[in-house]
Amino acid sequence: MSRREALSFPPAAVAGQADEAVAGPYGASQLGASQAALIVVNPSGNRARVALHPLPFTIGRQGDCDLVLRDNRASRAHARISETEGVYFVEDLKSRHGVVVNGAVIRSPWKLCNGDVIEFGISDSYKVIFTVEEAEIHRLMDQLGATGTHAVGTTSLGKLRALVEVARTVQNALSTESVLGAVVDAALTVTGAQRGYLLLRDGEHLKVSVARDHKGKPLPLDSLQVPSEVLENALSERRDLLSMNFGEQTPHKPGLSTSQLPVRSMICVPLVKITAAPTGNAEETMMLRQTANTVGILYMESRVGTAELTSGDRELLQTLAVEASTIIENARLLEQERLRIKLDDELNIAREIQQSLMPRHLPSTGWFRAAAASIPSLQVGGDYYDLRQLGSDTWAFVVADVSGKGVSSAILASLLQGAFLAGGLAAMRLDHLMSHVNHFLTERTGGEKYATLFCGVMSIDGLLRWSNAGHCAPILLRRSGEMVRLEASSLPLGMLEEATYTIERTQLQPGDKVIVYTDGVSEAANAMGRFFDAKRIESVARNCAAGSCKEMIDNLFSAVDAFTEDTPQGDDVTAVVVEYSPPAS
Repeated sequence: MSRREALSFPPAAVAGQADEAVAGPYGASQLGASQAALIVVNPSGNRARVALHPLPFTIGRQGDCDLVLRDNRASRAHARISETEGVYFVEDLKSRHGVVVNGAVIRSPWKLCNGDVIEFGISDSYKVIFTVEEAEIHRLMDQLGATGTHAVGTTSLGKLRALVEVARTVQNALSTESVLGAVVDAALTVTGAQRGYLLLRDGEHLKVSVARDHKGKPLPLDSLQVPSEVLENALSERRDLLSMNFGEQTPHKPGLSTSQLPVRSMICVPLVKITAAPTGNAEETMMLRQTANTVGILYMESRVGTAELTSGDRELLQTLAVEASTIIENARLLEQERLRIKLDDELNIAREIQQSLMPRHLPSTGWFRAAAASIPSLQVGGDYYDLRQLGSDTWAFVVADVSGKGVSSAILASLLQGAFLAGGLAAMRLDHLMSHVNHFLTERTGGEKYATLFCGVMSIDGLLRWSNAGHCAPILLRRSGEMVRLEASSLPLGMLEEATYTIERTQLQPGDKVIVYTDGVSEAANAMGRFFDAKRIESVARNCAAGSCKEMIDNLFSAVDAFTEDTPQGDDVTAVVVEYSPPAS
């Protein structure tokens, strides 16, 4: 092909191929022993590789699952994959829609084989492909090695397809650079050129991302001697969507013509993302061609001889242009997915730290007894609870709900936890401590973040001193069955600097319980948008009045779960139950 010859590929072929799904099992590693992984296919068809670690490996909608399905129809804990002596099994965790393997609903733990497709009972939702990586990648590399080195026609097409399959396979495990290198190697194999470069769009300009020679060895990225302005100009002035022509003179260098460039022949393949025009109108189609989103350029050159293309080679380059555009876009999406997974991993660590700050052991015997539970709506939550023994005859307990959700709320919740129970409850009057923390928060957050909070201090004589800063009114459940609400007596912490806080006093009798909860409990919503509400909390408390604190917490959360029926919740769900139970005199 001469320097001025255009490469033109029909847009319909690109659009049809760009959305093509890759069938069959996937591999992802050439290192060491075989490793198991999942290729996750989201509802849009995008793929990402997830290592099966740790084991057992849980899949579901809940934030603490190892693989989170962002689909409201999936169950909180939907499925689990476990391993026994190198054999992997998947099982259904009593999900609403079941688990399907290769089109069949499973009723018991199912042994997984390479390439098994796991679905979650919803046809248009996520699916995952189980893969043992080493076996698959070796199969593809063997297929590649069986083809000729510089063959053309059918044999070369087979080699290209093998190269593309390898590239599309390994992109789920290797770096983006490795994937793009496979694309350049394929182009050099097809054209017989000496050097190949992949230039990707970086803002308004093209930037060399990969440079390799025909032996597969990397070249310095600055070794491209053809001015990038030449390529950019040819790309911007192309008349057809996938055609490029090189003019006689290079832009910004009128004295230099393309015939003076330091190469004997060059071949350029534009790589574009194709989007369908709203209608078949010719004017709109021309606009599409002029404004098409260019991913980059595959540039090949030879300094000895020429790189002439046969009709078969043109077919290969058409296939390569289609596949390369898809691979590059997938690599970009993969990089984003890796960053998301990294962020999720960091959030999981933050969640573990946050959970570790909550008390691990609560008293179940003695004069003060307690039970608690908290379920964040995201990986980390803005609710917190804590209990601390201040002396042999005094216990303190706190439940807080920070405004908003996510990391910022979790940080503030941890700050409050430290301020109250690691700091001054034992040494400072409760009302003074509340005012001190309120001043601290308003000074640093400017009222943008606040927290409702209930703090109680119970003595062995049954005296409960408490302060309620805008929190849901806890329920004091008397042993007689009477219910008393401990209503809010002041504003939330961090809202107004001049807010004042009072201490209330309530005398408890043996067997009395206090149920403190956040609004994530009372406002837990079902699929119809109805709230669990305070009356249902009272009903659960009344039915469990004679039971232990643990039984009351378990029954409350079971009732919330049955009411919501796996409906995703927009707020953290937290509750604490404490009981005054002095020894009989």
